Amino acid sequence: MTTNTAPAAVYRRGLRLLLDKNVPGWIDLWDENGILEFPFAPDGWPQRLEGRAAVAAYMRGYPEHIDLHDFPHVEIHQTLAPQTIVVEMRGVGRLVETGGPFDVSYIAVVTVKDGLITHYRDYWDPLALQDPATHFAGSPR
Repeated sequence: MTTNTAPAAVYRRGLRLLLDKNVPGWIDLWDENGILEFPFAPDGWPQRLEGRAAVAAYMRGYPEHIDLHDFPHVEIHQTLAPQTIVVEMRGVGRLVETGGPFDVSYIAVVTVKDGLITHYRDYWDPLALQDPATHFAGSPR
């Protein structure tokens, strides 16, 4: 069985892995030198993670902070660069620590080469979190 390495297929596989709380599987979708950027990160939160190891460290506690239930809206747009997609999506679930709702809209610009994510710019609004003290493993508490 061959795995589809097209950017949209890789991205959709990643969403399924996040819903399954399979962070190691999601990390496996990353190139060793992949870059994850958060252009709207508030002070004290990481703005740029360089390399799969840094992304893994940041994401290691994700399921302990956010219980992701669904991506009820995912729209993937192909760009003129065949390896790059723009994704509009919404993630819903709950914040584990408070039990409060998690409902965040995202726009992501993602580049995939040879089936691996090489660059991911995540334009999400951190003010949308009900509990601003909720951070991932790699960010300050």
